Amino acid sequence: MSKLDWQRATVTAIRPETPRVKTFTLRLPQWTPHLPGQHYTLRLTAPDGYQAERSYSIASPPEQTGEIELTVEAVDDGEVSGYLFEGVGVGDQLEVRGPIGGYFVWRGMPDARPLLLLAGGSGVVPLMAMLRHRQRAKLRNPTVLLFSIRTPEEAIYQEELKSMAAADDTFTLLLDYTRQAPAGWTGYHRRIDKALLAEVMGQFAASPECYVCGPTGLVENAATALLELGLPAQDIKTERFGPTGG
Repeated sequence: MSKLDWQRATVTAIRPETPRVKTFTLRLPQWTPHLPGQHYTLRLTAPDGYQAERSYSIASPPEQTGEIELTVEAVDDGEVSGYLFEGVGVGDQLEVRGPIGGYFVWRGMPDARPLLLLAGGSGVVPLMAMLRHRQRAKLRNPTVLLFSIRTPEEAIYQEELKSMAAADDTFTLLLDYTRQAPAGWTGYHRRIDKALLAEVMGQFAASPECYVCGPTGLVENAATALLELGLPAQDIKTERFGPTGG
């Protein structure tokens, strides 16, 4: 069976992450190890034969065998995300194919370089697969996640990320609230710009690999700023989340 062939996965768990985000655990009859950063395509077929497809990044690490986790954000009027949120329950089956993608991937080898991860909103999903793989593989390369979110309730994986940072002094979690910050917050509360990224880059003793994922504007601005700060273009991998209809 090719990874581009469709297969019917069974939903074994559904976990709310935020008011607008859920993680779906899917058991696959033909599981293929993936690389952190890859995605699966999901297909819905209506009784009249109409089909809709959307691609979702894998949130789980490759060490989680036999299944994958897809974290999905509800999109206003989104036909696929709307169905997943309202019409899918544990035990249901969904058509998927993958893993897909070879550019925005992190292999996480024992000699891994320092790592800068920059996420906007649900762009944290493929980066979470990288962090979970790093944790499972017990890697100790200096790693920073700069996570830009509008409000505290929109921080996907917040408790897991905080626990991960507390248990590993080589991993730094930087939350950046762009609209509303928690009471008493003393961290970043601004748009990501060149000055902010210069501060973050200053935490590294050696030049890091960088993965940026989120809305198009954030990704383009961050990538341009990182180039201006001297990070080589080949060390900056980007993935944009544009309007897809959900």
